[in-house]
Amino acid sequence: MTSSAPAVRAHHRTALAVVLSAGLTVALTACAGEDPDQGTNGVGKLTAAQIEKKALAAADAAEAVRLTGKLVSKGGTYSLNMQLSGEGGTGSVTSSKNTFALLRIGDELFLKADAGFWKDEKADDGNDQAADKLGGKYVKVPEDDPTYQQLRGFTEKKTLLDGMLSLHGKVNKGDRGTVGGVRTVQIMGGKGEGGALDVSLKGTPYPLRVARGGGGGTVSLADWGKAFPLEAPAEDDTVDYGGELPRSSG
Repeated sequence: MTSSAPAVRAHHRTALAVVLSAGLTVALTACAGEDPDQGTNGVGKLTAAQIEKKALAAADAAEAVRLTGKLVSKGGTYSLNMQLSGEGGTGSVTSSKNTFALLRIGDELFLKADAGFWKDEKADDGNDQAADKLGGKYVKVPEDDPTYQQLRGFTEKKTLLDGMLSLHGKVNKGDRGTVGGVRTVQIMGGKGEGGALDVSLKGTPYPLRVARGGGGGTVSLADWGKAFPLEAPAEDDTVDYGGELPRSSG
């Protein structure tokens, strides 16, 4: 009788081990079978080059977008808060010295800034008087003015996106993450020195954030495809300066 107890205990231990082993196998199999892209748009499964192609196509096809963040160039650092579409753009740009509002409808470009933006410390009183007249009003920028193309560039959806979203060097896939609570997959030029895009894993694979290579700034992209009003400023809020605008300090 006493000799059978160890055998019974051994049998129980063996049975327990089998149960635990089976449970562990099931758990590991379940983990291995989980799809990290479940519930996403599936672009995370693609190669970096394929993701880039889809993201750029989505951005190009979208009717509108909002850009917020900083751009760094040889001309300085600019903070943007712009809504852009194929018809024009509206929003604000901040340089190291000034903040000014831009509004473009078709080829008509309006600029609004305070008087300090227009004043030139080396200019005469006539310039100051012009600055006081222009300050706080929308000024229609003549198309032949030297600053027209530069300022218009801030309101051009295609121009801005083509420059910002281009990655340089071999394109590689980076880590998964989130931008504004939306799951993303990152693609990079090189190891990031050629820029990086965080592409949405939800719905249309829009780029949601871009970090430009060489310390060129980081910009968030949102409100893809959302229409916004583009209306000419009220007549009493507009100054038709005419001719070449006075040189600004911005």
